[in-house]
Amino acid sequence: MTSNPLRILIGDDDPIIRMDLKQMLNEASYDVVAEAEDGSQAVELARQLKPDVLILDIKMPEMDGIDAAKIISEEKIAPVILLTAYSQVDLINRAKESGVFYYLLKPFIQADLVPAIEITMSRWEQFIALENQALSLEDKLETRKAVDRAKGILMDQHGLKEQEAFRRIQVQSMNTRKSMREIAEAIIIANNV
Repeated sequence: MTSNPLRILIGDDDPIIRMDLKQMLNEASYDVVAEAEDGSQAVELARQLKPDVLILDIKMPEMDGIDAAKIISEEKIAPVILLTAYSQVDLINRAKESGVFYYLLKPFIQADLVPAIEITMSRWEQFIALENQALSLEDKLETRKAVDRAKGILMDQHGLKEQEAFRRIQVQSMNTRKSMREIAEAIIIANNV
């Protein structure tokens, strides 16, 4: 496990289940930062506290655990483990579509929780890394497109060769301490192309 205890938010409408779950998590050296009685409260607490993991029951008033997991997943707050006594196919399918990272059936024991939490965290870290990589690649592609358009403008306006146009953008970037994309976009905007 990690050096700092993982911060966990639990959500279940049954106070006995919450108490048992909290005790198991504390014994396993996790930090339960909040408890929610329903899905809406779980979403609000997740937004406020930014826990590392949420463990939610499916059947809760106000908003069920799957709908709460969908919101939490879309907002990329933290991964969600669903804890439930229900294993119907329709619930499993809804859980998959909501972005849940793990589906744990009741009754459970501490030995079930630790692997579920650790695997969930590992998958979450992989997910975030892939998302960051995709954003970085998208940014690089957009930068390349802007620089290529700006080079074309400079080549047409000033009769420059491609390498000279690129070098002009590069020098302007260094002189102004702005990114090449910012310089390229300024050239594009200035020429309304």
